[in-house]
Amino acid sequence: MEKKKDTPHINVDYFEELTGTIDQPSQEGVDEVGARIAKIRREKGLSLEELSNLTGFEIDLLAKIEQNQVKPQLGTVLKLSKALDSAFGRLLSGVGKQLYTVTRKSEQKVISRSTSKTGQQQLYVYKSLASEVKGRHMEALLVQLEQVPDEEMSVHDGEEFIYVMEGIVVLKIGDDLFELEPGDSAYYLSTTPHLLSAQKDRAVILAVVYEGGQT
Repeated sequence: MEKKKDTPHINVDYFEELTGTIDQPSQEGVDEVGARIAKIRREKGLSLEELSNLTGFEIDLLAKIEQNQVKPQLGTVLKLSKALDSAFGRLLSGVGKQLYTVTRKSEQKVISRSTSKTGQQQLYVYKSLASEVKGRHMEALLVQLEQVPDEEMSVHDGEEFIYVMEGIVVLKIGDDLFELEPGDSAYYLSTTPHLLSAQKDRAVILAVVYEGGQT
């Protein structure tokens, strides 16, 4: 008897139609994370040295982030939001003004990108799905992943849920390594060291990041 061929458990083309390609962001409106961090730090009357003591980040790295020479990853922004006693979403995508939001595909906007600590390699591009909601404690994002060779694992407060839309994603959690395909998902506490990367070229995920209670 002829063996029945395995068929994909999910229509990958559907997700390609849903997400499309995340366009490379223009400079306008995307490089505001560093400026927001600098503004809130000054409002709090904190020096770079004091913020360094609160977060464990080197002064030089903080200065490069504020000057947009280095684009911080989500974990870095979360740590900074805790240290500055400011909502994560305010630093990442600004203050929302609405009680709810319905985001059409055409209305999705690139809000940020992140680079390696040297600023030489782009690692992630973030597309916000709900940046207009005020007082939110979750960020819903489409994230374009690049290959991340030998990058430091992230550890921060909060929780994360990811769902693979396109490509193959390498997820490292502690000492465990997983290869996730379209339709696969993962939920983990962000206090566990973790790293996300495209296995090859690029991948796209839906990510929901919960920042946890305010300090």
